[in-house]
This record gives sequence, C-alpha cells and structure tokens, in this order.
Amino acid sequence: MNDIAPIRIARSVCPHDCPSTCALDVEIVDERTIGRVRGAKDDPYTAGVICEKVARYAERIHHPDRLLFPQRRVGARGEGRWQRITWGEAFDEIVERFGAIEAEFGPQAIWPYYYAGTMGHVHRDGIDRLRHARGYSQQYDTICTGTAWPGYIAGTGWLTGTHTEQILESDCLVIWGTNPVNTQVNLMTHAMRARKERGTKIVVVDIYRTATMEQADVGLMIRPGSDGALATAVMHVLLRDNLADRAYMARYTDFGPEFEAHLATRTPEWAARTTGLSVAEIEAFARLVGTTPRTFFRLGYGFTRQRNGATNMHAALSIPAMTGAWQHRGGGAFHSHGGAWALDKSLITASELADPQVRWLDMSEIGPILTGDTHALKGGGPVKALLIQNTNPMNVAPNQALVREGFAREDLFIVVHEQFMTDTAEMADIVLPATMFLEHNDYYTRSGHSRVLFGPRLIEAPGEAKSNFEVINTLARRLGVEHESLELSDRQMVAETLRRSNYGELDEIEKTGFVERKLPDETSRFANGFAWPDGRYRFAPNWQGTADKKGYLWVCDPQVMPAFADYWDVNEPTDGAHPFRLATSPARAFLNSSFSETAGSRKRHPEPVVFLRPDDAARLGIADGAPVTLGNRRGEVELTARFFDGLQNGVLIAEGIHANRSHRGGAGINTLIGADPAPPFGGAAFHDCAVWIRPSTQAK
Repeated sequence: MNDIAPIRIARSVCPHDCPSTCALDVEIVDERTIGRVRGAKDDPYTAGVICEKVARYAERIHHPDRLLFPQRRVGARGEGRWQRITWGEAFDEIVERFGAIEAEFGPQAIWPYYYAGTMGHVHRDGIDRLRHARGYSQQYDTICTGTAWPGYIAGTGWLTGTHTEQILESDCLVIWGTNPVNTQVNLMTHAMRARKERGTKIVVVDIYRTATMEQADVGLMIRPGSDGALATAVMHVLLRDNLADRAYMARYTDFGPEFEAHLATRTPEWAARTTGLSVAEIEAFARLVGTTPRTFFRLGYGFTRQRNGATNMHAALSIPAMTGAWQHRGGGAFHSHGGAWALDKSLITASELADPQVRWLDMSEIGPILTGDTHALKGGGPVKALLIQNTNPMNVAPNQALVREGFAREDLFIVVHEQFMTDTAEMADIVLPATMFLEHNDYYTRSGHSRVLFGPRLIEAPGEAKSNFEVINTLARRLGVEHESLELSDRQMVAETLRRSNYGELDEIEKTGFVERKLPDETSRFANGFAWPDGRYRFAPNWQGTADKKGYLWVCDPQVMPAFADYWDVNEPTDGAHPFRLATSPARAFLNSSFSETAGSRKRHPEPVVFLRPDDAARLGIADGAPVTLGNRRGEVELTARFFDGLQNGVLIAEGIHANRSHRGGAGINTLIGADPAPPFGGAAFHDCAVWIRPSTQAK
C-alpha cells in the first residue's frame, strides 16, 4: 500500500522582482517541502512564464546554509565566530542595548534599515511600526526609485501609464533602459507574442548589446547617461520633418515656442557626438516612432540610475507626448502602476505615531552616515544601532569602503534578521533567522501590472526561523509599545489592510489569489489629459510639483535643473586617470545579492567578470579571462576580464552583485560607486561611475 501523499499545487506569489511579482503555482510535497515552481498560466501578466532563478526556488528555500537559529557574535566583528543563543536571549539583549542607547543618545540614534528583499507589504514595511512608535530615525528610500519616479511624474503628474497588455495592440514597442531577458521575463513574453501575432517592431535602447537587444529589430547602443540627448534629438527630427502631432500638443501639453527653439539646437549631429550613435540611426528611430502612432514606450529603471537619471526619464517620456501616441490604444508609455494602488497601510506602519520632527536618513548614504558625515546625519547625532531586514547593505549599498568602515565600528550595535549569512550578517552582533515567502502570509503589488496578489503561508519554516512580522511585534511589545496591530496575526494584518483599502474580504480574495486594480483605460493612458491640474503634459518639468505630490526631499537647488526636457551633462566625468565608464548591470540569475548563494545561479555566474571591448583591452595589455583591477578614488575591485564587442569604446559592464568574498581581495563592485545623492530628490547613481582598468598584479 502506498502511503505517500500526492503532491498538491498551491497558488503563491514571487516576493522578489517588483515589475513582475509573478503569480506562481507551487508543488507542495509535504508540510515542510516544496517541489517545482511554475508560472501561473491563468495570470495575464505572468502567462505561465517565470525566470530561471525562481523556477529553482526549492534550491533556495531548502538550502543547507539557511540560518536556523539566533546567534551572538563572540569574536572580533566580521571574524565569523558565533554562539548559538535562544530567541529569548536575543530579544533580551536587543531590548537592553536599544534601551541604553535611547537613554544616552536619544531614540534617533537607532536606525531601522530595510528594503525590498521581500515585496510583501506586511513583512517588508512593518518595521516602520516599531520606528514610528519609538521615534527612531526615519529612512528615506532612494536606492531603486529615487531618480526614476520623479522623472516620470514630472511629465505626466501621476505614476501610471498604458496597460502592459496593450503591447499586443502596438505596432512598435520601444524597450528603453531595461533588460527584461535578465530582469523581467514576462515583458519579453508579451513582446514576442506581439511580434508573432501583430508584426510589432521591437526597438531596444541600452548601453550594451544585452540579451534583450539581441532579440530586437532595432538596437540602439548608446553611451551611458546620454539618453536625454537621444530623446531630444528625436523630438528635433519630429518637429523638423512635420511628424509631431501639433494639434495633440496644443490640446494636451504645455508645448510652446520656447521649447521648440530649445529643441532646434538638439540636432542629430549634436546627439551623435554625445550618444555614439550615427546620425542615420537617430533619424531612422525618429521616423519610425513619428510614423507609427501605436508606439508603446516601456521605460525601465536602468537608464535612470545616473546623476542625470530623472531628466533622462522625463526626456524619453516626452517623445510619445510629441507624437500623440497616448491617444491610441497600444500607444503611450509605461514605467510603473504604483500610483493606482490606493492602499491604506496605516495599520502596517502605525503611521499615526510618526513624529514629523524625526530626521530622515537617506538609505543610499549609509556609508557616510555610519562614518559620521554631518550633512548625511542631517546635523544630528551618530547612529549607534542598526536593525536590518530584507537588505544587504554591506554588499549592495554604494561607496562600500565607507560602508565597511562604518560597520566595523565597535560602538555600533548591529542586529540582522536574515535568511543566509550575508556580507551584512557577518558584521552583526546578533543574527536572527528569517522565514521565506512560502512560510508566512502577505500581499504583494506589482509595478508592471494591475493586480494585487495574496501569498498564503504554505509550509512550515525550518529550524527556529521567525517572520519579520513576528520579530517586529515581539520587539515592540518588549520595548513597551501599545498598538492595535500587535494583537493581530500576519494573516489578520493582510485581511484588515485590504479591508481598510476597500479591496474586499480576504476569504473571498483568496479564492482567486488577487484583486484587480486596473484603472479605466482612458485614465491610465491619459487619453483625456494628464494628471496636472490643467490636464497638460509638462515638457517644462514641474519638479516642485513632483516633490509636493510624493513628499520627496530636495538634494539640489531646483533652479539648477533643466527648464525643458533635455540632456543634462552632470554625470561623473571620465578623465585621463579614469578613462572608462562603468555600469553595474543586473545579471540573469541574480537579483541584487539574492540568489547568489544558490547552485543554479552560481553555475551561470561562477565568478565576477567585467566586459570590455577587445580593442580597448589590447591597448592596455589585458588578455581575455585574465584577472584585472578596476579602481577610482573610492577604492579598487578585482574581477576577471571578458572580451565583448557589444559595447562602445571606453565602456565597461560588470553584471550582477557577487558576494564580496567572491572577489579577489574581498571588495565588491559597489566599492566603486558613489553615495552622493542624485538630483533632484536623491538616489544612488549605480550606473554612473568613472574608473581605470589594468591587468591585476594579484594572482588568480
């Protein structure tokens, strides 16, 4: 008799990649074990397709190196010597240390630090509940969206756009500044289907010949940071050749003689010198979008991770406003659906307890903050304790030399709640084991589509792992916090948040696994006007209004920003000592530092490499496969050279964020990246970096 229970299929949600946040069908083998993970075929965006790393999620959730019990550091910081302790002992020590720090330095000396290692709102954002209740320093979130969202909102007034499924009604799809083969496979599913069913022409604009560009009909390989030059030259041609929709602009935009005169100077010849494209390539692209009304611009995050990233986004977004593509189904632009959620998250974050006088610390400046930079500390006292969830700043934050120096402080008390012993966890005083997404309840939004998805707890957590929700609630109680949220389970928190947001009842939502939040097409596509009070698209960007809409914090004088859609030459300059531009682009099998521990991902990316052109390498005496050193004033990093002709001269690409220990010398790629906030409202310029490269003197 066979007593083995049959494998059942359960619906869940990928907690990682924010554009896709794929609906999943998961094989549940038993109460602690999963099998295969597949994309849900009945979800219109996932459409049965998921990335290779999530398809292998059993490798990650059942990994032998998962953290299983709390640990206390017993050796020198970063030495790797640990003592197993109980959860009670861990909580006792955290509460004692936090209390002593609050008493001596005030509550703002404690900084809860988190990001999007999980996209689930309950377990990601619940750390703010403790922050607000105790008056700890606020976190200004800039790593991902700080330059992209302001550039989009400055034009349209609202963070939404043409529904993604309308790609299937497009005659031309422009994928600008994103590499969906690596980062958003679902977008490629819809793009390839549109080409097959409709003959949609696919254009890719990027800084190297990505796997996405390999599948395009037209590939425009530009120099890093020059997107605004391409966009303004395209608009120059549209006006010059009478391809602009002047009637549309008169009704729905602020187009006027000053902007037209401004664009008269942005010739294809000028842009060719800046972008590295030929005049013919620029002219052909302009004619294509100018003669194809149903052109869909899918604008990514990658091309905004520059010091001029916000203005690049705004300039690219301005093209469909000039052609009038927004008035056609299958036309217009899209970056994120984030403006449409209308969620009431007050119970998750205890927002009513937030003190407006508490300082905001920029998460991208964690290095300067921990090393005592007065400006980064907003004139306040030092940070004396960190509580870190869902992120790995010792690996992913910019200016790693300062981050390492800050984390090495013996007077800094560090608590890390994690799934693996990351570079950050290795520097902690207390390490706590965390659950993964199938081991707790949460709901998820997806910036690339219009559904809000529910992910139920499907299996038991291994060892003594606890969820973020449980850890935050326990700490809050022990620190004397009283709040209605502390009496709820994570499922009850999901249910109450969705109820308060007028989404309906969780028991009903769970039957399908989602809530559809699609805006009416005319609203999302701005068919009847844009979201500024006068209904007009802003070619002259309203940066001040953007700040008011989203609560952004200025990092520059708004008067220095370009008056119109433009190319803004403020990026880190190359020079004789630093002749190369480096971009740290996403790898196919990693997601920032996540998945770098799994066997399948490490097989695809066995070591940190840098791509460079063979002719650049020849001038420097660099051999293919040889160890090389990259450096600038921030530090040096060791990688392996890989020849690749899909770059412009003077450009280097390092894909993926490998663990620091994977690099010879132990310094990760973000050692080279600056932490200075990008204008106008902050953000890390991860793809904007000037470096030198030379053969490494250190043996491989």
